[in-house]
Amino acid sequence: MGKHTAHIVWDWNGTLFHDIDAVMSATNAAFAEIGLEPITLARYRALYCVPIPRFYERLMGRLPTQAEWDHMDVVFHRHYRDHHIRCGLADGAESLLAGWQEAGGTQSLLSMHGHEELVPLVRGFGIERRFIRVDGRTGPSGGSKTAHMDRHLSGLTGVVASRTVVIGDAVDDAVAAAHVGAHAVLYTGGSHSRESLVEAGVPVVDSLAEAVAEAERLVG
Repeated sequence: MGKHTAHIVWDWNGTLFHDIDAVMSATNAAFAEIGLEPITLARYRALYCVPIPRFYERLMGRLPTQAEWDHMDVVFHRHYRDHHIRCGLADGAESLLAGWQEAGGTQSLLSMHGHEELVPLVRGFGIERRFIRVDGRTGPSGGSKTAHMDRHLSGLTGVVASRTVVIGDAVDDAVAAAHVGAHAVLYTGGSHSRESLVEAGVPVVDSLAEAVAEAERLVG
């Protein structure tokens, strides 16, 4: 791997952080609060979208009321916090981050995970030093990454959007990348089915190693 001119913006949940089991447990706990049946991982991946209330609409046949959304959001995050401590990094993530940095590449982290919780979590895995910037969500949960991408890139000195590749597990990652003129690679290990990711019109891969290789190809 030679010296890179690309910058990678990594997603966290479902990409570097393999937390789908915690997400499923928390989702079903939230659904149970308003009388919905448990959902399987396959159905979750087939229907998942953002903003999250739209995802719930696909399951309920209507948008949740504001009271339902507020309650489900609280329950989801409470259960997620209880379960995510048993989750770890995705296969090969640590070595890929180290390899990219050691070969001269730069990378940052942009997540819809709340910023105040994200930073100590990343630090706990000993990988914070691999990133030139770590940004979590500020403000209410449930929205799109697009607005956060503007903020994130504006805080990266010397990073050009056209030489940037967003690696994530959701169609929203590709939408956010397109919004700022960056590339995207989508990974099947998280929230979406392969079929729904393909609809985004960007490369879709089954491992993070493939994602990094694709990032190199896109800006090579």
